[in-house]
Amino acid sequence: MSYEKVAQVNSESIIGTKQVLKAIKNGYAKEVIIASDADPHITSKITQVASDHQVPCFFVDSMKKLGKACGIDVGAATVAIKQ
Repeated sequence: MSYEKVAQVNSESIIGTKQVLKAIKNGYAKEVIIASDADPHITSKITQVASDHQVPCFFVDSMKKLGKACGIDVGAATVAIKQ
């Protein structure tokens, strides 16, 4: 389900850990999608900040599939959907 959601709102998504963190902190993120196979050191920061700002997090299986859903040729660890 989340892959399809990301593909549908492609123009309204924010890709990449730094940009997602910034979007959460600035109140631009409606929800965050995290790849389960991403480095936990990276994703733990996202989940903590999202929790602090009450932004829901959803998990998907693959960075590669998440990147493809975003329309990029590399894997994506995290994606935020804009409000």
